[in-house]
Amino acid sequence: MNLFDVYPLNDIEIVKASGSTVWDAKGQEYLDLYGGHAVISIGHTHPHYVKRLTDQLNKVGFYSNSVKIPLQVELAEKLGEVSGKADFQLFLCNSGAEANENALKLASFYNGRKKVIAFKGSFHGRTSLAVSATDNPKIIAPVNSTDNVVFLPFNDEDALKQAFAAYGDEISSVIIEGIQGVGGIKEASVSFLQLIRTLCDQYNAVYIADSVQCGYGRTGLFYSHDYAEVNADVYTMAKGMGNGFPVAAISIAPKFTPWHSMLGTTFGGNHLACAAAMAVLEIMEQDQLMGNAAKIGDYLITELEKIEEIREVRGRGLMIGIELPEELSQVKKNLLFKHFIFTGEAKPNVIRLLPALNLTKEHADHFLENFKIAIKG
Repeated sequence: MNLFDVYPLNDIEIVKASGSTVWDAKGQEYLDLYGGHAVISIGHTHPHYVKRLTDQLNKVGFYSNSVKIPLQVELAEKLGEVSGKADFQLFLCNSGAEANENALKLASFYNGRKKVIAFKGSFHGRTSLAVSATDNPKIIAPVNSTDNVVFLPFNDEDALKQAFAAYGDEISSVIIEGIQGVGGIKEASVSFLQLIRTLCDQYNAVYIADSVQCGYGRTGLFYSHDYAEVNADVYTMAKGMGNGFPVAAISIAPKFTPWHSMLGTTFGGNHLACAAAMAVLEIMEQDQLMGNAAKIGDYLITELEKIEEIREVRGRGLMIGIELPEELSQVKKNLLFKHFIFTGEAKPNVIRLLPALNLTKEHADHFLENFKIAIKG
């Protein structure tokens, strides 16, 4: 049997990792500034993380949600404390797409409506409704196509007001990334997020804050949407939540009342997943990683803005987009194969930096030095 060929692969095999460093099968060392799509939040193979998982695996790795799992309660309490949303409720699942799928479903249960407002440049996942709310027709299969999703220009307040005026009580939810990742590291404005909150309140629609990539402390705030100083109704999260172990969740406002079988999952919230998520939060607190993300992110952005060849630097904390002119489209490839630095990309011609939240200034300087060389060719 062959693998189903859906991933464009770099000819690199990673066999060892520690902190922000990875090594390939030939012994070559790389600086990891991408963390497998913003997944590695506390660094590779952190000792506390490894011990937490190992200790749990030696007790019990999995049992279903048909029994009490105290780790779930412990995780909910810790997440509420660290995120500042202690009065919210937690539903655990497995991936960002699943989190967004459940958030959209929960909203529809809540108000009995079908229409979803999403935005140009959005990426919310690859499952049925999540992919329908993703602005990429190429990955929306015919069976996923629906008239229930309305795409609006990102940060266009007039368009949002007009959509609510036109559809009114048909709108179930508005889903938005605080910072669009695949869309090119574009940040929602404070006034735009505040307007979403106001209109959702006015029309009894649900404000869903997709924090799968931009959340979990990456911007220096727990949820990137928090800079607008209004609460969403539902926050979705995954990626950095488990530092590589598949775990995701939705954080749900108190106004939502659950009923048995409303949502469900086989693997979500299993013992190992909760142990991984607890380890991440404990390390984030202990090592003040949100503060570090803000500090090192500000430093990187400030230094990058001094490089004249860059068209624009966007982002917040350690979610940074570097837009380059077309003639510098090879910089990302050169960083990887000539300078041994992993970065990500987004269109149009944007390099994405999504490193671990404990990235050091030394790592940042190493990147900046090699980035300047890569630009010069």
